Amino acid sequence: MTQPPDSEKGILHPREQARHRTLNRLAPGPAVGRFVEWYWIVEWDLQQPYVAEVLPYPSVNVTFEQPGGAFLNGVCTKKFERELIGRGRCFGVKFWAGGFGAVTGRDVAAFRDQRLPLTEVFADADRLADLVFAEESDVRRRAVIEAYLKDHLVPADPQYELVREIVTAMADDRSITRVDQLTDRYDIPIRTLQRLFRRYVGVGPKWVLRRYRLHDGAELLARGDTAELADLAVALGYFDQAHFTREFKDQIGLTPAEYAARTQAERQTALY
Repeated sequence: MTQPPDSEKGILHPREQARHRTLNRLAPGPAVGRFVEWYWIVEWDLQQPYVAEVLPYPSVNVTFEQPGGAFLNGVCTKKFERELIGRGRCFGVKFWAGGFGAVTGRDVAAFRDQRLPLTEVFADADRLADLVFAEESDVRRRAVIEAYLKDHLVPADPQYELVREIVTAMADDRSITRVDQLTDRYDIPIRTLQRLFRRYVGVGPKWVLRRYRLHDGAELLARGDTAELADLAVALGYFDQAHFTREFKDQIGLTPAEYAARTQAERQTALY
């Protein structure tokens, strides 16, 4: 299931970020919707620099940045930070987890934690970037990108479709907290599942599951929707609150309690 257009999952300090930049999303057309989950557009015009923080999805993103150029952004296993300076914009293509590997036939694990000029992946990327930057509307930019992708589409890949189905279940069903629940549900050996995820997604299934549960936890804390951290930890599949706290701080840089307090203050500031 595609996240709704106003979803804040993965966005850290969402209320504070909203004060410094705009974020919009566009749905993909039917021809590429098997591979592209959505397009995202960030714009900013700042007098003072601001560092935006994101806990990325397990997805490859292709970005067209002004200023900057065109880049391939592999799955990022740590918090991603981007300093926004002056005036700029970024048009991003968020592939479904596994989608980029299915389209290109590349082993996505090779791009993990990598940010590369798009020309290192597609020989004609400079021409594509010129066409994208020449357009004056995001709808037209989407059309240019989709015309390009249509020339690279591959026949149906049953292995990718299985990976996408499993990843969607991970994202949507908070009751899935262990990999063995997936191997049982889909009747697939653990080694086969691990191999498919590394080939198509770029990281293992356990990592993807933990990332989605951290998304859930951070979103609930930022909204102020949870009162007891111990209960939240158990609901997200952690052995105890201490385990949840360690992993949350390792990935986000704050403990759950610190993040909840800071985002509460940011929500109050956003009201004025």
